[in-house]
Amino acid sequence: MKVRFWGVRGSIPAPGPDTNRYGGNTSCVSVTTATGHLIILDMGTGLMHLGNHLLATEFGKGGGAATILLSHAHWDHIQGLGFFAPVFIPGNRFELRGHGRSSSMLEGILEGQMNPNFSPLYTLKNLGAAFDVHAIVPGEPFTAGGVRVTAQPNPHGTTTALAFRLEEGAASFVYASDVGYGPDGPTPAVRALYRGADALLHDTTYTPADQARRQSRGFSSYEQAADAAIAAGAKRLIAFHYDQDYSDADVDALTAACRAYLDTHGGRAIELIPAAEGLELTL
Repeated sequence: MKVRFWGVRGSIPAPGPDTNRYGGNTSCVSVTTATGHLIILDMGTGLMHLGNHLLATEFGKGGGAATILLSHAHWDHIQGLGFFAPVFIPGNRFELRGHGRSSSMLEGILEGQMNPNFSPLYTLKNLGAAFDVHAIVPGEPFTAGGVRVTAQPNPHGTTTALAFRLEEGAASFVYASDVGYGPDGPTPAVRALYRGADALLHDTTYTPADQARRQSRGFSSYEQAADAAIAAGAKRLIAFHYDQDYSDADVDALTAACRAYLDTHGGRAIELIPAAEGLELTL
């Protein structure tokens, strides 16, 4: 699996000179499987840049197919959809799987974003590509491009967000953005989802001090992310979903503090990777 980062910020885009190194776009990660199938995790504003990149491939000619995994439908995770060029090209096919009591409910949530008060598109049916929406049953595995995918919900403020585990051969990648654990930490099902991951991408929105002041927002500190990686026995921890007010220098400091925390709490062997737009990893 090849993992590439197109947006790594949380809550709202934060472009500008203070965020150039890590990037200011909101959550979007692509995974390319061994067979060449494309899996897209979340549709933040980074999706626009992924779409422009894909225009030079079969997606630019209407011959592309991809799976989209949506953790939840907060705006910073769906804002890129209306600016994702491949969905306007007839012949392309997208299967979106996400959180919802039913497929029709999930499609209705996405249609709400297309209301003419918010978007000139009016409806998902105005997209040129085929766009199929399916609700995920937590804990029930399915296959996307030869990759085994399993999802479990994490608490996220007043709602929940799905965490995904992708497995291809011996490689495993876990995507756990927008996580606000209770006092007992991850549920047993989520602990099992994380266990032994080659790479655990985890919400590291805040420093511990900022997280303590903003617990109702449903995000993690770098300490909580490190604790999750240590408990899971993950090989790599990928820091992700940085607060929109954090400059690149702030993210540098957060990464250094997270490294020190890992080293002093049993995670010295865990590689720490701060996510940045354009970064690509091979698992």
